Order: sequence, then C-alpha cells, then structure tokens
Amino acid sequence: MQYLPNILFLLLLIAGIGYFTKNIRKVIRNIKIGQEIGEVDQKGKRWSNVLRIALGQSKMVVRPVSGLMHIIVYVGFVIINIEVLEIIIDGLFGTHRIFAVIGPAYDYLIASFEVLALLVLVAVAVFWIRRNIQRLKRFMSPEMKGWPQNDGNIILYFEVVLMLLFLTMNAADHSLQDMGAAHYSEAGMFPVSNHLLPLFSGLTEGTLVMIERIAWWMHIIGILVFLNYLYFSKHLHILLAFPNVYFGKLTPKGQLKNLESVTNEVKLMMDPSADPYAAPPEGAETPAKFGASDVMDLSRTQLLNAYTCTECGRCTSECPANQTGKKLSPRKIMMDTRDRLQEVGKNLDANKGEFKPDGKQLLDDYISREELWACTTCNACVEACPVSIDPLSIIMDMRQFLVMEQSAAPSELNVTMTNIENNAAPWPFNQMDRANWINEN
Repeated sequence: MQYLPNILFLLLLIAGIGYFTKNIRKVIRNIKIGQEIGEVDQKGKRWSNVLRIALGQSKMVVRPVSGLMHIIVYVGFVIINIEVLEIIIDGLFGTHRIFAVIGPAYDYLIASFEVLALLVLVAVAVFWIRRNIQRLKRFMSPEMKGWPQNDGNIILYFEVVLMLLFLTMNAADHSLQDMGAAHYSEAGMFPVSNHLLPLFSGLTEGTLVMIERIAWWMHIIGILVFLNYLYFSKHLHILLAFPNVYFGKLTPKGQLKNLESVTNEVKLMMDPSADPYAAPPEGAETPAKFGASDVMDLSRTQLLNAYTCTECGRCTSECPANQTGKKLSPRKIMMDTRDRLQEVGKNLDANKGEFKPDGKQLLDDYISREELWACTTCNACVEACPVSIDPLSIIMDMRQFLVMEQSAAPSELNVTMTNIENNAAPWPFNQMDRANWINEN
C-alpha cells in the first residue's frame, strides 16, 4: 500500500502521455497527406527565425497590449513546466520538492513561479474581457461563432484553474511546513500564496494534508488533460509554432511560386534551337494536376500552417479585401483547410489508412470561389501572422487550379489573359496601334 500512490501516478502519466502521443501521430500522418516539399535550404536563417519569431515572440509585440499579455502567459507556461517536472519526479519516487536540494536558488525559483502565476491570472482576465466584454471585432467574425469562440474561453478557464490549484497547493504546503509536519520539510519562498494562509488558519494538519494532496493531484491531472485537449484546440500552435516558423517562406513576400512544368515550357518556347514537337525527355515528370482543389494537393508546409493557426485574426483584420466588406477572411482559409484535413484524417481512421472518396473537397465545399478571387495578393495577411503562416499560398494554388484545370477564371481575367496572348498586353489593342495615342491632339 505504501507505493500505491506512486503506481497510480505512473499509470496516470502513461495514460496521459500515451493518448497525447497517439493524437500527435495523427497530426503528423495528416500533414504527410500533403505534397513533399523537397530539401530545406538556408537552415541557419531558419533557426534564426525560430529563435526570433517563435521563441522571442518578435511579431507578437507589434500589437503591444495583446503582445505583452501573450508573452506573460507564454513565459509562465514555459517556466512553470520546470515545476511540473518536479511534480513528476516527486510523484514517481514519493519525494517532496526534490529540487530543494539546489539550496537558496530554489526559494527564488518558487517565488518566480508564483509571481508568474499571478501575472498569468491577470493576463487571462484581460484576454477574457477583450473577448467577451469588449468583443473586439476580430473575435466576432462569422467564422468565430460556436466552437472557435468557446475554445478560446475554455483555454482561459483552464489557465485560471491550473494557476489557482498551483497557488492553493503551495499555500497548504507552506502551512504544513510552518507546522513542522512530517514529509513537509522547509523549502521554497511563497510571495503570492503566502496571502492565502489566513484561509487555512485553524485547520488541522490532516485537513491541510488533504487540501495539499488534492490540489497537487488535480494540478497534474489538469496539466495532462490540458495537454491532450491541445489536439482538439487551436492551441496546438503551442507545439507547432516552432516547426512552422522553421519551414516558413524565406523568399520575398511578393515573389509568387511558379510551376516548374510551365516554366520549362516557356523556356522551350524561347529557345530558337529547340524542337517544340519533340517528346519530353525520358524520366521527366508531368504534374497530375495543376494547382490545388483539396488538401492532398497542398504542400506539407501548407498543412502544417493550417494546424498551427492560432485563430488570432490578425491576418483578417489587416486584409484590405475583408475591410471593404468582401467575403474573404484569411483566417477562415486556414480554419477551413484544417477542418477539411481533420475530416480526411477521420476518413483514413475509418478505412484502415485508405482514403475513400467522400464526394467533398476543399474547393467549393469549404472555401468558395468568391473568397479566392477577392484576394488582392497584397501579402498583408502573411506579414501580420505572428507564427509565419502563409494563407496567400493556399489561395494562389486554388486559383491556379481554377484557371489551369477548369478554365474557370472570372470573365474580366479571361479577357485580360486573352489580350496578353493576342496583343502582348492586357489592353484590347493591336501591338501596332498601342502608340497611336502619341499622335492624338
């Protein structure tokens, strides 16, 4: 019986981490549905971006209020994980505050945890007010109704509960240390939970032990539940922001991707010595489809983008098309891509890893043509994203499919392309007449 709590803790840990690992494998499998991206170049610059953007939060502080609050929650999340490590070791081996062996530094470590916990509570309160009382416009868009709105609030409630359990555990622990209770040797400094001690005055040692143990167990259970909730939440970006920034686009934002097959054909047309009727070289690959109509046609980086989207709405709030009342929302593009990818993943689960056609696709069933053609390709959404997501690349690939596979460009664009083909200019004038305006009085 002496080791029963340790055994229960080990089983809880295995179950929690095991379920999380299972879901992360699904995420990786779903991302691999996409097209391979080839060899990754400029690795030094990519790691620099990870340190500056993902770890350093450099793009978050462009908006100071939300940026500062996010940094507080982010730093609190990262640093308090040291405390979680201590809980895991204590739970497995039956020790108490095992890191106290480092001496006085431990006091300042616990004190910093408590201050951060308090700051996290303040930041969460600010976030909740902005979402639910101020009702900022970027959180009230049509795509944010229902689950996306509830998901944001659920995470905030999670944070509050975890921080309060942490402070309650420390306050009860502090009281037991002051009593000289067995197993509760003096360790730590408690500048925040110290103010909760009056709530525990007059309680017996047995009652305090029960409160401390309940808070301790609920805290670690809450962390494991939170960890596994990430798979179902937009907050998967906590883990995916780092690889997403690493694989982010490094070329200038205005530089659009060219199809290699089309580029080669243009080069062939410009080569006077080339035979335009010659058979393609042996081994030359011809794309099965131009552009993208479903998630399987997108690249793995684009699918990683979809899973990483934080739904913060900075992209949509900066989008000029959205600001003028157009249907386009870059955030919705990413949310729709993720929803379709999840649907395809469930299809694979139901059919033992084989995708069975379901009569749906990303184009039309999730993202409308009106949304795609509303985009001005200004890259404002790409510039605004704090984790290097590129909604424009998905829009352009789907436009490419519409033009090259379905000849379904808007009539205005078809006229322009016809003029370019016939007149080498977007205007409906013969090349010989293009300079006639010079002679007009």
